[in-house]
Amino acid sequence: MDANMLYTARRNMVESQLRCCKVLEPSLIDLLMESPREKYVPEHVRSLAYMDGSVPLPQKQEMLTPLQEAHILQALNLKGSEKVLEIGTGSGYLTALLALLADSVISCEIHEDLVRLAESNLQNNGIDNANIVHVNAMDEHALHAASIGRNFDVIVLGATLEKIPSHIQSLLADRGQMIAFIGSDIVSLEHHIIDGDNTSRKVIMETRLLPMEGLIKTREFIF
Repeated sequence: MDANMLYTARRNMVESQLRCCKVLEPSLIDLLMESPREKYVPEHVRSLAYMDGSVPLPQKQEMLTPLQEAHILQALNLKGSEKVLEIGTGSGYLTALLALLADSVISCEIHEDLVRLAESNLQNNGIDNANIVHVNAMDEHALHAASIGRNFDVIVLGATLEKIPSHIQSLLADRGQMIAFIGSDIVSLEHHIIDGDNTSRKVIMETRLLPMEGLIKTREFIF
């Protein structure tokens, strides 16, 4: 696809997928129009960059859909000073958008080849405030050993979970925001705001998404 066709596809994505689903924030629309999603899509499926659905990635993974990405960013309403933790880097597109809107991003990815892909994509597109860490973030001990820090203003969990692990939630700063896909089949994209012992929860949309990889199973003792 040439540049004009890609721009038209991007415009059609905004008009037919986002605006009709209440993604209306003008500055976010401008960002998505100016951010070439196709540069984060593997070359052999580049024609799918703006499709209404998931784009396949290596390791049987997939990108979030444009609508999922847009709803996440609209809900967070980042101001530019935030320290963000992302779980599940994929190709690095949402990582890049978060980095453009926040102060810094640390993104955890379980697959080494996706780490390399995302790092290359970010470098090629001039994103220098995002750091990719090769780690299974669902493993508390591995995540602790990776020394990623804590007191994040925002945490984005980019795959489906039955519930948010306590070791992930403990990394969130007070009055921090968390985005998570919760459920098993049809899942809810949820926006949580933590304020002391209180948590506000808003369901943004219902959708489908692959389950989070690397979950540690708890052993059951049978007597």
